[in-house]
Amino acid sequence: MSEFTNSFKDIFIKYESAKYDFFKWRFESKLINKLALAFVFTCLTGIFAQLRFYLPYTPVPVTGQVFAVLLSGVILGKWYGGISQGLYAALGAAGVPWFTGGKAGLQILTGVTGGYIIGFIFASLIIGWFTDRYIKSRSFVGLFSLMVLGIAIIHLFGVVQLLLVLGVNVQKAIELGSLPFIGVDIYKALIVSAIAAAIVPGKAFGNELDAKQ
Repeated sequence: MSEFTNSFKDIFIKYESAKYDFFKWRFESKLINKLALAFVFTCLTGIFAQLRFYLPYTPVPVTGQVFAVLLSGVILGKWYGGISQGLYAALGAAGVPWFTGGKAGLQILTGVTGGYIIGFIFASLIIGWFTDRYIKSRSFVGLFSLMVLGIAIIHLFGVVQLLLVLGVNVQKAIELGSLPFIGVDIYKALIVSAIAAAIVPGKAFGNELDAKQ
């Protein structure tokens, strides 16, 4: 039993050290490395966009993109999570067919789902800013709160663009673009929060504002 406990303790210590080393490396890394990491999440967002299904009463599909978006902020930090999603939007508009359903083009960004894609950028930026700057935000509760905030931002941008594109009132835009997705997006937030809590270090690796509190 003692050997098993010691082995488990060694594995745990090595895992905690590996987490810290990665985030420390990411924080101190050169621009080219940070951009490469951002592009990885750009591609992941495009891949997860193909996991989709449509509901009969809304033109907005349920997709897997939110997983990549929320996680990008945690792993890439305060600027590069947003950059990853900005690249996703820009390259998709330029012709890379990785929007939902393998679509591409500026018309997607100006269409019924374009607001959500713009929301991805701001959601990832805010999540990354908090997790990079505050150690306390890296608990499960802190991360879940940030994920819910990120989802709220995505929904806000999505609903506003639906309102403008479809010419419906605010209530109808919310019914089409937010209410059907709240439950599944909260479920996604729980999953991503659990993953994030397991992979982010619980100590300072950069210039966290609460490191000495």
